[in-house]
Amino acid sequence: MPDAALFDDALGLLSPLNDLRPSFAIRTGALTTRARLTRSLNLNLVALIVRPELLAMARSRQNEPPINRVDHLGSTPVLVINGRCVVPPVDSIQKLAPGQRLLEHSAPSAPASHTAHAKPESDAERVVACLATPAQLAEIVAGHWPSATMPDAECAACMIRRPWHVRTFRDSAIQLDLELLCRDGSHTSAALPPMCPPSTLAFGGHALRVSPSAKIYPGVILDLEHGPVVIDEHATIRPGVTLIGPAYIGPHSTVLDRALIKANTAIGDHCKVAGEIGGTIFHGFANKAHDGHLGDSWIGKWSNLGAGTTNSNLLNTYADVTMRATPHASLEHTGLQFMGCIVGDHVKTAICTRIMTGTIINLGAMIATTTPASGSVPSFSWCTDESPRGEKTFRLDKFLQIARAVAGRRKVTLSGDYEAAIATLHTQRAGVTRA
Repeated sequence: MPDAALFDDALGLLSPLNDLRPSFAIRTGALTTRARLTRSLNLNLVALIVRPELLAMARSRQNEPPINRVDHLGSTPVLVINGRCVVPPVDSIQKLAPGQRLLEHSAPSAPASHTAHAKPESDAERVVACLATPAQLAEIVAGHWPSATMPDAECAACMIRRPWHVRTFRDSAIQLDLELLCRDGSHTSAALPPMCPPSTLAFGGHALRVSPSAKIYPGVILDLEHGPVVIDEHATIRPGVTLIGPAYIGPHSTVLDRALIKANTAIGDHCKVAGEIGGTIFHGFANKAHDGHLGDSWIGKWSNLGAGTTNSNLLNTYADVTMRATPHASLEHTGLQFMGCIVGDHVKTAICTRIMTGTIINLGAMIATTTPASGSVPSFSWCTDESPRGEKTFRLDKFLQIARAVAGRRKVTLSGDYEAAIATLHTQRAGVTRA
């Protein structure tokens, strides 16, 4: 079990995925990147290195390794892994020598979705991991990857640089996660576990893992033909639900009556979902509790999609989806034919909201327009037919009041450091608007 640290290098344009969390804390499959790295590489985490703006919030969490500190470590090299590394190249990381870096292949040989850069990437932008010496660790804590002390190794593409890369790596990440979860599952087989009612229908040969504390109602269909299904602790699957693997339902989440959960969907913890959902990752503590289609998307924490909210995940032309990484950025090719939306934390949509293909709705936006949301909606936007997108900003005091109420319904109290981080992002939005 190697001593390891995870490093949020602040590179790429990942907002809104990482607005309120380091890159390694993003749920990029059934698991967060941190959990996937830790399990697949059997890591002993001895340090976490985060961006300065997240430091206070990170240090306020309990039972964490030291944050942005390595003075407690000895002279033994420590494996430092980039928090943007979604699907780890396990063999390549394990072969690193002290002082050596592992770089992702340069852009020309990477997948199309990784090549939308105006200029070639620097070596620092491509560092996946480093077996860091004490001197190199000091550089990393200072916020940048160290220079190479011996020839670099290379590996295939494995890192996110843009929000839509959660879709690029989604299938391989979920596949790895379900393998890891089924490996240590309390009940893993294609046969129905005893907590399932007799009317539960399961077919297909892939694994089924259901936690003993989960509740399965009558009439549930479990399709295991093309991948496993994992239903985690205290999850609830209501009557008439169809779950198509590979799929994951997280702790304390509820799939409501007659919902259709299609392949490569991962519902994080404490979510409530309904309707038709396919190829979508819910980070956690989010709701889509009514009918409506949601496909090939990522949904942030504390977001709520109103009844009938529906998105498009395929252009009428069947062409490669283009997206804007930020509201003022140029369009970039994603290399994806199926790409829905990226919905940041604390986003709210009104009833019957339509979301166009390749839309990013940034942190804290409220969408209540009769026209579809499209492009990249600025953070904290108050969008109504009277106040077009981006022209009116959600008042901070009102926003925090609502956020506290939403969290309170789940018996969660937002910390002062968390609210301060939101306030900082709100101030940054105001500065962009004035500019």
